[in-house]
Amino acid sequence: MRAVILANRRSGTNAQDSEALTRACDAFGAGCEVIMLDPDTDLSDLIDHKIAEGAEAVISAGGDGTAMAIANAMLGREVPMGVLPMGTFNFFARGLGLSETPEEAAAQLRDGTVHDIRVGQVNGQAFLNNASLGVYPAILKKREAIYDRWGRHRVVAYWSVIKTILQTQHRMRLTITADGTPHEIKTPLVFIARSAYQLDVFGLDGAQTISEDGFATFVIHARSRMDLLRLALTLAARKMPPRQDFTLIRAQHLVIAHHGGSHHPFLTAFDGEKARLSAPLSLTMSEMPLRILTPHSTEEQAT
Repeated sequence: MRAVILANRRSGTNAQDSEALTRACDAFGAGCEVIMLDPDTDLSDLIDHKIAEGAEAVISAGGDGTAMAIANAMLGREVPMGVLPMGTFNFFARGLGLSETPEEAAAQLRDGTVHDIRVGQVNGQAFLNNASLGVYPAILKKREAIYDRWGRHRVVAYWSVIKTILQTQHRMRLTITADGTPHEIKTPLVFIARSAYQLDVFGLDGAQTISEDGFATFVIHARSRMDLLRLALTLAARKMPPRQDFTLIRAQHLVIAHHGGSHHPFLTAFDGEKARLSAPLSLTMSEMPLRILTPHSTEEQAT
């Protein structure tokens, strides 16, 4: 397969194992090329150029944030996208059934099948796993400083959660309009899921909504920092939190606004990245498909 691998040099595996990309590229076979991405890389132009040169697949090599950025540039293209799980959590790649060993995942993609999927979008920005408002974007801000000091490891990420929660006091007043029905809420966290795999990992409902191209939106009821910490520890233990801790809103279109109609931008997190987006937020499913490479299922391999 003539694959072009677009790699985030700062992602966990790339930073720790300099030979991982070489092994993955060897697994794809002749014609494979690795390109290290810079923060100012224009992904759309780069992908246009590589497809014109004959690339048969565009492969993301990094974490969920890298995959999200490349997916945003790959919507509607005929050439498929693949994902090498080389970040911290790799929820999207793990949800596709890919090995977390880069060369094994490359072989799965090389011999895999192509599927068209729809992805979530918030104000036009694609995301693959989740988007959120409130304490989680604050956690990401704290996490980067901790990563810079201690490295990109899952235990470090969990510590950033605890540290941020212990410093959190703010609850948001929002209006969430779900498929036309408004909900007035006060909450420290709104978590909008698009990954059935991630929900399963944390013991949460909503997978059926995701399979129907909808959003599983969790509005957290925590009134104190200790309530939030208890919830975080429950999820870290991969246990289902008590129903009274959250409200689950199922919808295919969401509009999230500040109570009272303020247009102050929302600090929004999506797939481990963060940005300030204009209010209100509009969440829809992509009209254009994402063509994605997936491993053969066990059933397909047996036939």
